[in-house]
Amino acid sequence: MVLVRKTLANSCFTLLSTIMSAIAISAISTPQPARAEQLTLEMTLENLVQQAASKDPATAQEAIAKLRDFKNLGVDAFWKTYQSELPNNPQLRASLDAICQQKDCDASRLYWYKDLEAAKAASKETGKPILSLRLLGNLNDELSCANSRFFRTALYPNAAVSQLLRDRFILHWQSERPVPKVTIDFGDGRKLEQTLTGNSIHYILDSEGRPIDAVPGLYSPQVFITNLKSAELAFQSLQGTNGDLDLRREILTKYHRDRYAKLAENWQADLTRLRLPLQPLLPLTVTDPKASAMLASRLTIGKAMVELPTLSRTNGEPLAEVTTASQFSKLSDENWARLARLYQNRVYLDRGSLNIMQRKLSPTASMPTVVSSFERAIAQDTVRNEYVFHAQIHNWFANGEFMDSNPALFTALNRRVYDQLFLTPASDPWLGLVNENVYSGISKVN
Repeated sequence: MVLVRKTLANSCFTLLSTIMSAIAISAISTPQPARAEQLTLEMTLENLVQQAASKDPATAQEAIAKLRDFKNLGVDAFWKTYQSELPNNPQLRASLDAICQQKDCDASRLYWYKDLEAAKAASKETGKPILSLRLLGNLNDELSCANSRFFRTALYPNAAVSQLLRDRFILHWQSERPVPKVTIDFGDGRKLEQTLTGNSIHYILDSEGRPIDAVPGLYSPQVFITNLKSAELAFQSLQGTNGDLDLRREILTKYHRDRYAKLAENWQADLTRLRLPLQPLLPLTVTDPKASAMLASRLTIGKAMVELPTLSRTNGEPLAEVTTASQFSKLSDENWARLARLYQNRVYLDRGSLNIMQRKLSPTASMPTVVSSFERAIAQDTVRNEYVFHAQIHNWFANGEFMDSNPALFTALNRRVYDQLFLTPASDPWLGLVNENVYSGISKVN
């Protein structure tokens, strides 16, 4: 009797194993609809990636346009295929930059929208906020404004920053205006080309394109992440307002009042640590809308290091006359530097940023010296941007401005930032580079 039971059990087990094997083989040999669609997608991307790397411009451009339709999938497919070749192949890097619409995309792998309406649609579909960059020039050009170039070095290649941007934001950029460029011809075939003036700002927008917060200028990666996460929390709080504008205003007002109060508290604490006289964080001095390019350039340390040597020779305005007439005059440059040193150990560039710097430096440059100088400039820009620009933006919102449902409010906010904070008003077509009261011996520009 026992033998019969064992035989029956073994037979059942063998039959069950045969059935399970048949099911497994069937699943492998006959792809399910989802698997078939995945294989089709992979083959489509593979073909487009190969065509995008073609040396035939027409073939490459058509494939790049189609890969952009796949958004992050298109970026990742190209990057994964040519990952090992990208560092030493300018043509492949240019193709990836075109897919991303960002220069040096091989270091960040970020997909950027250039159409705000498309970004808003993506935001509604994914439930993610929009990070909208305004800059002078174009993000996919080598010579966009200095601060946007620094974003492409210090922020976007940073592993933590790029992961945060890819996973939790819809990215969009728009050019504020062309960036001024100057070329110095040395007469022996060598030419030096660089940009002058201009600043950049990241806006955090909701799915309707309405501003929630803004991160002005260059920051350390660590503080940049903190600001983005705070704004993301505000975005999530607004998701439950269901079109109630009064509730939206209440949430945003509290958010910005709390943020401003924390900044003011930190400001007083920092002044105490430096043994400096206490003073309020605001008000910010109202600036002349016709401020010079020299003054506008001095608003950021990293940018000033690049631009001031040229501006001081081309602007016709003595440097000594603009050193004190600054939005930052509540502290001297020396004390701003002292304040930045309080936070210097929190500013560091990761391997992604260092690789970009190494690629762009002269072979004779000292990498440690350049990195150290750049990190010091980032630290100073971070504290100045927070305590001056960002404080003023928080104050505007806390006072109930830029909170209605009118989509034009984003434009109005951006206009005020560039007019009053960045000192590059749209009303001045020359961006402070032309001094009408200095004789140049050249016919007047129109």
